Amino acid sequence: MPSVLRSPVLWVALLSAVLALAFLGVRGIWDPDEGRYTNVALNMLDSGDWLSPRRSHEVGHWTKPPLTYWAIASSVAVFGANPWAARLPAALSYLLCVWFAGRIATRLSPGSGVTAAAVYASMLFAFGASQFITTDYVLAAMVNLAMWAFVEARFGHSRSPRGWLALMWVGFALAFVTKGPPGLVTLPVVLLFDFLLPGQRGSRVLQWSGVLLFVLLAAPWYLAVFANNPGLFGYFVGDEVVNRVLTNEFGRHGQWYGWLQIYVPTLLLGTLPWTPALLRWARSLPGLVRPWFTDAQRREHDAPWLLLVLWVLLPLTVFCLARSRLPLYVLPLFVPLAVTVALQRQREGRGLPRWPWLAAWSALLAGLALAAAAWPTHKNAADWADAIRARAPAPINEVVFVEDMARYGLHLHLGRGTQIEKLSIDELRQPRFNPAYDEPLAVELDERESGVVWICKEGDWPRVHERIVERGYRAVTLGTPWRGRVMFRVEAVR
Repeated sequence: MPSVLRSPVLWVALLSAVLALAFLGVRGIWDPDEGRYTNVALNMLDSGDWLSPRRSHEVGHWTKPPLTYWAIASSVAVFGANPWAARLPAALSYLLCVWFAGRIATRLSPGSGVTAAAVYASMLFAFGASQFITTDYVLAAMVNLAMWAFVEARFGHSRSPRGWLALMWVGFALAFVTKGPPGLVTLPVVLLFDFLLPGQRGSRVLQWSGVLLFVLLAAPWYLAVFANNPGLFGYFVGDEVVNRVLTNEFGRHGQWYGWLQIYVPTLLLGTLPWTPALLRWARSLPGLVRPWFTDAQRREHDAPWLLLVLWVLLPLTVFCLARSRLPLYVLPLFVPLAVTVALQRQREGRGLPRWPWLAAWSALLAGLALAAAAWPTHKNAADWADAIRARAPAPINEVVFVEDMARYGLHLHLGRGTQIEKLSIDELRQPRFNPAYDEPLAVELDERESGVVWICKEGDWPRVHERIVERGYRAVTLGTPWRGRVMFRVEAVR
């Protein structure tokens, strides 16, 4: 037993589990992103329709495929409607990536696995992202599942690499059902590596069985929703793929220098405290890479480094060239970055850092998570829920925001079944898929639903009140304004 307690693997596993799970429920759901993903997942759970993502009864939400929503809905079904359960899929994805980093490093350079797992677990950005609800951590887990399987096929000792390659295609299929084409961002890595270092015939990446497995797993959801929603295919390809890659339509740092603003700080600060090791690796790259262009034997000898260089630089180049840029897009690259740190430290004669130092850094990460929970912000849906309950008598079946950002996190904090909608004052011409508003104010009024709390900005209140009166209804304010918003009920005038 004492020898088990001294095992570095055990302590890295415990450290990772504490960082992943201990702080998930300490703060409320933050809008807009956490609230939006949670709301869609809860709508699936409430309606029983797990095929069509919806932000409300009236409007679908077609920006992402469904795997993340399925994971959140399943977690809430098991553990209840609370922030901890909603964030659990991201935390489990983080733990999977810790494990993948350790396994991949072990295959590429025996003896470096525990270091790679500890490095990933303690990277600032990798840990921080695990405390938020996004599609990117589930994507990172699925992409790195595929890459781990490829590493096992090419660097492992299995006599049947076909099984590992089948798992690789499963990983890519799940990634595709998580975020669409970005889920295949590392596929060119394995294809190019396969071309530069062709393996045995049985371990080649492109085989009909693997491609067929990918299609069988990835295609059904897309085919079903495209068949049920004419025009959706064009929207997916046009808006969610082409426009995100080639235009700045979504306002996500599409300027030529946008990649410098987003990815350089993310990589330099997000890899703390291991950034110096990555910088030392980067400085050594020219001397490492130059012989590969002319010497096939050197490429074979340096195969682990070749894979890591391709794995980091090829996707990063794609992310820099695309016109839509956000820090979380590069999250899948933190596994190869952690493996690179471990191999670099091993090459320098270093191993796992001292435990007191690692424990102190982990305590700092925990402190940051607690500080985020205490940080006062208008994004916290739990505070909005408390303010609404204090002003509105039960039941609260629906909350509508008029010409204001919808706080979708209220769906979880006010209870399952609560609908959250965003209304326009005037009737507008909107796109069929993912319109800015769920419906006009007049339509919501005429539905005459009970238990509805209305919210608008104080500056918009005179105009909103006038429209309500014009339609033959009466607005009754609920308490005093809160955070510059007026809350009210609407009653029909008899």
